[in-house]
Amino acid sequence: MMELITLPPLRRMAVCGGTHGNEMTGVFLVPELERQRKEKGDGIWPVPLTTVLSNPRAIKECKRYVDKDLNRCFTSAILSSPITDSTPYEVQRAQELNSLLGPKGTGDAVDVICDIHNTTANMGLSVISYSHTNWTCLHIFKYLQARPNHHTRPSIHPSIHPSIHPSIHPSIHSSPKLRIFGETGENRCLFINCLGLASKFHPKKKITTVPVRLILLDIPLCDAYSLESVAKFGISLEIGPQPQGVVRADIFNVMKEGIDAVMEWIKNFNSGRVIEGGKVEAFMFEKSVDYPRDPETRTPSAAIHPQLQDRDFCLLKRGDPMFLTFSGETLRYEEEKALHPFFINEAAYYEKGIAFHLARKESLTIPSIQARKE
Repeated sequence: MMELITLPPLRRMAVCGGTHGNEMTGVFLVPELERQRKEKGDGIWPVPLTTVLSNPRAIKECKRYVDKDLNRCFTSAILSSPITDSTPYEVQRAQELNSLLGPKGTGDAVDVICDIHNTTANMGLSVISYSHTNWTCLHIFKYLQARPNHHTRPSIHPSIHPSIHPSIHPSIHSSPKLRIFGETGENRCLFINCLGLASKFHPKKKITTVPVRLILLDIPLCDAYSLESVAKFGISLEIGPQPQGVVRADIFNVMKEGIDAVMEWIKNFNSGRVIEGGKVEAFMFEKSVDYPRDPETRTPSAAIHPQLQDRDFCLLKRGDPMFLTFSGETLRYEEEKALHPFFINEAAYYEKGIAFHLARKESLTIPSIQARKE
């Protein structure tokens, strides 16, 4: 019999968008949630919901950040640092958000934070969390990745992403920096890799148009640097591909379904039902890989190889093409250990010196859980 763990009910949730000001799904989804609240009242959600546009100055300028990457400002050291006239705006904002949603690492912190992000990489919907024993976060992921019913025939995400032919939405936003795109149904795919037992309840709307995967970072809470680490059970929801400064209707709708599914899971958990455990597959971060660089100028001397581009989470084996130099030479993966690349050619990571991250894939067993009666 699978182990059963009782946990406190979840009482507060926050949904944050615009932590990076040019990642437009969250910038538009947070106001949509606020519109729903105004129209239908707080009772539409299972717990009190705080909605936050995290980086308003960057959102106004449609740029990732103003002074410093806000999503690297939530370590305990930065959150406790003194504020002076020269303190970067994002450090000040991080401390404001910590006061609103935390304080981090205390019993007063909000229970769940869903921080919404976009990536230019072909990653589908990725759940990012800091602990392989945070059962609440792992069960939320398992629920998002619930298997389709027997009428649906699953297929594996193609090794090379199908060509996307976006069409401009007839209602073009007035901002010159913003265009709205859609994606035709032929380009949608279904990816299933959940190994666990089905819970006693099932999502009303299963996310079947993009892959849903779990990324785990083995970082102590005090060193966890991103906004969701302020919560007791925080997750970053990362979806792509979507260009910076653009909102795509298909990407927006998948994220909206994801947020709805998280709320649905909280409602069912708080009802006291036993939520069955099982196995889930997780990608455990190992290291980052930089672009090859000119030894004198330190500028990139190669781009991601076409055979690797758009193949996030594939298995990269020794001898596989990795980079193509601008002079036409193929550079291959030389390590013996096969790993899975993700955030491949992420636009925001050029300044960080990262071409992609590498992870190992592991199967985790998670226990059954039940909300404790209070």
